[in-house]
Amino acid sequence: MNKVLIATSLSCISFSAFALVPPDYQEPPSDFTTEVEAGFQLNTGNTESTSFNSRIKMVYDTTNAKQEGTIKAYFASDDETTTSEKYDLQLQSNYKLNGGYIFGRGDFTWDKFGSYTKIATVSSGYGFDAISSSLTKLSLEVGPGFRYNKPNNVDDQTTDLPAEQDVILRTAVKFEQKLQEYTSLTADLTAEVGENNNTLALDTNYKNTLFQDWAFKIGVSVKYTEVVPEGTKQTDTITTFNLLYTFQ
Repeated sequence: MNKVLIATSLSCISFSAFALVPPDYQEPPSDFTTEVEAGFQLNTGNTESTSFNSRIKMVYDTTNAKQEGTIKAYFASDDETTTSEKYDLQLQSNYKLNGGYIFGRGDFTWDKFGSYTKIATVSSGYGFDAISSSLTKLSLEVGPGFRYNKPNNVDDQTTDLPAEQDVILRTAVKFEQKLQEYTSLTADLTAEVGENNNTLALDTNYKNTLFQDWAFKIGVSVKYTEVVPEGTKQTDTITTFNLLYTFQ
């Protein structure tokens, strides 16, 4: 009799647990997302080498606002010396409105071997989603800003070249396309037009999910600067092959 009571009790407990937590239960989506990636890179332009790169992106997306922060690091060396050392920091805050958003943004670059070793750009303006569906997203942004450039003293002159400061107009196009269930393509095109210099940057990425939160990612980043110090190149290209993990 006792065995029957024990078996009945265990069955009730198991049934209650199943009713409270069904087998297909999933945690509700979080407002906070973090991506961490690292891998191999190929540089051409002012730097020609192969080496290591990493990237961390954090997004906090709520009903009224969206905060984004991205840190990128690139490092390369050959048998004799360091050939590439670059760090990027990108911050953007969006305040959502009906049909669009107001943003404030900061872009900061430290590039030991680039045409400009220090670049700081702050901007603000208005953006909106031209297309927003389950498969395709297209956002447009425009607004004024200010840019600070520190030229690379490639000729090892005794006096450093003076820093450049410019008021700019920044425009950006952000595109995302879901190709299949596990693959997607993104492309960000940014133009900065100033009185003293103009830049155009294209950042494209192809991502293929391997399993769960792991993905393989191929990225190509191209930046064109119209006016550069003598002895440096106008176009820099970085190609990366990374493994990416997403925390949610």
